[in-house]
Amino acid sequence: MSRPITLFTGQWADLPFEEVCKLASGWGYDGLEIACWGDHLDPWQAATDDAYVEAKLAMLEKYGLKVWAISNHLKGQAVCDDPIDDRHRAILPANVWGDGDPEGVRQRAAEEMKLTARTAQRLGVDTVIGFTGSSIWKYVAMFPPVSQEQVDAGYADFADRWNPILDVFDECGVRFAHEVHPSEIAYDYWTTVRTLEAIGHREAFGLNWDPSHFVWQDLDPVGFILDFADRIYHVDCKDAKKATGNGRNGRMGSHLAWADPRRGWDFVSTGHGDVPWERCFRALSSIGYEGPISVEWEDAGMDRLVGAPEALEFVRRLAFDPPEAAFDAAFATD
Repeated sequence: MSRPITLFTGQWADLPFEEVCKLASGWGYDGLEIACWGDHLDPWQAATDDAYVEAKLAMLEKYGLKVWAISNHLKGQAVCDDPIDDRHRAILPANVWGDGDPEGVRQRAAEEMKLTARTAQRLGVDTVIGFTGSSIWKYVAMFPPVSQEQVDAGYADFADRWNPILDVFDECGVRFAHEVHPSEIAYDYWTTVRTLEAIGHREAFGLNWDPSHFVWQDLDPVGFILDFADRIYHVDCKDAKKATGNGRNGRMGSHLAWADPRRGWDFVSTGHGDVPWERCFRALSSIGYEGPISVEWEDAGMDRLVGAPEALEFVRRLAFDPPEAAFDAAFATD
């Protein structure tokens, strides 16, 4: 079977879940990567309420869709972040934000991530995608000077907070796929190496490969696939376009809004940016990745109702089966 192509619902959480199902089905997506916000999926309810889970699965079935992965980026972000502030209040539900006490927020966010593993298990899903947050991202500019002890403490803090969460993932037979992304504990190549070391390379913790974040940082997304082949647990397709050629537009974004022409980069619809997609898909085939290919549509300059079906067509054209799978499919007798 060809790798299924799904739509990540995070950028569609302003719409009711059924409306997103109807849209994705009409465009021809195989399924959804369901976000745990909006009305799409609530881990606090799903972890214990059989009827709630059955209703979600029935809705997917109604529209001929499946689910292979769910995502909880927003709550994962709050597990390790320091500081916790109004940015987090804007993305967290009231039951996680509570009174806003930072440590309380972190602990309630960690509890939701545990419930997300249980929710995945109840949905028959084996992968949860998300962020981890980071207590040391604030030091990324390295000035005032940052000591090695401070950096080491950040990785220790990550391990202390995430190992108990990953224990629940192990209990549920579910894997966590961390999206390597600026503002996270692992945001580029070497921080990914260090992150895996911090938790002893335990199998419950892997990676969500999203090439846009590598292109943005001038990293090689193909080499990342090959070097971390055994940790690529999920794939999100999002493109990025660099615009730094005039000597003014900086890679850090200059505190400008998305799609502002003065920025040095922006997310664009898949196939419109600088990601070497064909080489990427060939690399995924070479490592034997058979999971979903999830379109994460995020382009401030294009109507999403145009961009999402266009991205599906682009990905379906390039995410071809590797030769062995194509051969087996051609000569299958059942």
